[in-house]
Amino acid sequence: MAILGSYGADMYTLDKVWRVGWAVLTAFVVESVVFGLSVLPAALFWEWHLRWSLPAHWIRIVLLSMSLVPSYLLFAVSLMALSAAAMRVLGWRTPANAEMRIVDLEWPVLRWARYAMTTHIVRVFVGTLLRATPLWTLYMRLNGAHLGRNVFVNSVTLSDHNLITCGDDVVIGAGVCLSGHTVERGFVKTAPVRLGQGVTIGVGSVIGIGVVIGARTQVGALSVVPKHHTLEPDASYGGVPVHRLDVAGSP
Repeated sequence: MAILGSYGADMYTLDKVWRVGWAVLTAFVVESVVFGLSVLPAALFWEWHLRWSLPAHWIRIVLLSMSLVPSYLLFAVSLMALSAAAMRVLGWRTPANAEMRIVDLEWPVLRWARYAMTTHIVRVFVGTLLRATPLWTLYMRLNGAHLGRNVFVNSVTLSDHNLITCGDDVVIGAGVCLSGHTVERGFVKTAPVRLGQGVTIGVGSVIGIGVVIGARTQVGALSVVPKHHTLEPDASYGGVPVHRLDVAGSP
């Protein structure tokens, strides 16, 4: 029995090693392809430009310098589109309403980890400059978020996009941390976050998993909405943790 138990433990360990190895390899390959294809348009332009016959070398330098910003924008748009498309095709998403033990390294947690990694790469190379623009909202939508019209996200610290739902006219301020997952005692726990129409989230606020915020509600700056809380519509909240703020002059 001891031998069988040892054999079973070894097989379990080998299975985990194989899963992790495959997850790392596929993530490396996917990101190499996505990044390479995103850089390709700019690389082709520069290669083509070097074949131009110009009357002076300084003209070549000026033209190359002027191409940096358009090249970056082309790279940024390509990276967002290709990364989101790869996640959709591969099915790498954050599972909803899940509780995943990290040490087991099962496929759901590995898919979540790869999804989070690819989102973070786009955040680093694109989000800092393009946040609060329609392009950033479009990327989040392509990456799985369910967003209404006129949604502006001035933050790069939103994760688990496929678990985020926003109605029309939502504004999310700078530095807001909004996530569909939390890590507790070795488990990754997930739940959707829903913001109603016209919601405003103030600068630097933290929105926990499973939070539902009613339409036209405002959350003040530097506030914390604990997980699985529901905020009433047409109200103002603030504080750590949040509480409803009385409007001056109200009964």
